[in-house]
Amino acid sequence: MTMDVKADVTGKVWKIEAAPGDALEEEDPIIILESMKMEIPVSAPTDGKVVEILVEEGDPVKEGQTVARFEG
Repeated sequence: MTMDVKADVTGKVWKIEAAPGDALEEEDPIIILESMKMEIPVSAPTDGKVVEILVEEGDPVKEGQTVARFEG
């Protein structure tokens, strides 16, 4: 089942930690956001694999924006 992974906060994509096809465990970071000078991980919702990354490093994101697709 494919699911959308959404940003919890408004900020900027600081670092992309995973690539499409990567197998991750629940809570492994997919993307690190920078917001208010804090690093906030966007984590895998379950064990599974990254299907697609929808943002690039440096991109601004809004709270609730889909940043990746994940298959669990």
